[in-house]
Amino acid sequence: MEAGEGRDFQRLDLWLWCARLAKTRGECARQVSAGRVRINRLPTDKPHAKLRVGDVLTLTIGDRVRVWRVLALAERRGPATEARGLYDDLSDPA
Repeated sequence: MEAGEGRDFQRLDLWLWCARLAKTRGECARQVSAGRVRINRLPTDKPHAKLRVGDVLTLTIGDRVRVWRVLALAERRGPATEARGLYDDLSDPA
């Protein structure tokens, strides 16, 4: 079964890896475990948290806070242009 095939959710760490937050899925899981990710304003430290289309992620990346709305579940880890189509960046451009 493919990453998002037949389900209405996807593991948070897998989706972040496909969205190219980090180079490895393990690093994405560590970011979540460190408390750097919120789903719909609720803190999570579980890499296996269920992520659904429409969820809003708040991510602390370095010294910046990013807000992403999930537009699609990932089928695979593709090129950056494909990954960019997985989310809508709601962050303040400043």
